[in-house]
Amino acid sequence: MSAPPDRAAVSAAAARIAPFTRRTPVLRLDAAELGLAAGPLTLKLELLQVSGSFKARGACNALLAAPVPAAGVIAASGGNHGAAVAYAARALGVPAEIFVPEITGAAKRARIEGYGAKLVVGGATYDEARQASEARAAETGARLIHAYDQPEVLAGQGSVALEFEAEAPELQHALVAVGGGGLIGGMAGWYAEGGAQLVAVEPEGCPALHAALAAGRPVPAPVGGVAADSLGARQVGALMFPLARAHVAQAVLVPDDAIRAAQRLLWDRLRLVAEPGGATALAALLCGAFRAPPGARIGVLLCGGNTDPGSVTAC
Repeated sequence: MSAPPDRAAVSAAAARIAPFTRRTPVLRLDAAELGLAAGPLTLKLELLQVSGSFKARGACNALLAAPVPAAGVIAASGGNHGAAVAYAARALGVPAEIFVPEITGAAKRARIEGYGAKLVVGGATYDEARQASEARAAETGARLIHAYDQPEVLAGQGSVALEFEAEAPELQHALVAVGGGGLIGGMAGWYAEGGAQLVAVEPEGCPALHAALAAGRPVPAPVGGVAADSLGARQVGALMFPLARAHVAQAVLVPDDAIRAAQRLLWDRLRLVAEPGGATALAALLCGAFRAPPGARIGVLLCGGNTDPGSVTAC
């Protein structure tokens, strides 16, 4: 596969990864249960996915789509992609080496090592870790699994849209957190032929898609804030950008305090532990960054839960 995914590629990925991933549940409720304007709200609980985030979908598809060399696989990650690649590598019995930046939290480091991968701190930022991983892959011959700018990864991530549409075909809007754009890019490949309108939600401190849309192409953007370890890509992927420009209906920014509030709300009302990146899409409803028409049927993807539970209950 050398092009951004379409429905056929996403369907093939979904079938390929089914033995290794979960079909995560949806939770239907009235938005008033979360203190929001009344109306139907559907949460896709991808924080219950194997490895703790949606990233397992893309990682499994990438490893299954072609033979893995004897040297195994290498990935750079703020944490979630690394855990996903480590999980997939263990499931398939191949070695994995994961490069993370210094900002990667202890919970994500522990999960990567718990799956048996070799963990390497590759610099202060994700970009530095990525460069270190690329150099290591060139040295060893291991296959590099990119966190978000690889066709097989996008197709795997898109499988969450296939499920969401099957489980909630009535949705008019689907809110999705964005970092490097692999998730919303894969979902855009699925929803390109109709269905829910995609709404991209980014932290104010990590506005990579906003910067790309303003410039008309992927460009470097600032990286910072509470969700930087999962949404802190310096720029969005080249493969996802045409899909986002064509099929993302709206892109909004949310402040860190809204992300923290969304984490607290999910815990207080639903007893769900979401990491900051996992709660970012919901934050758009809390702070008013996204305002849907009255009665609109809204879906929110809760994309990850790899964090220390104490960091949520105390925030």
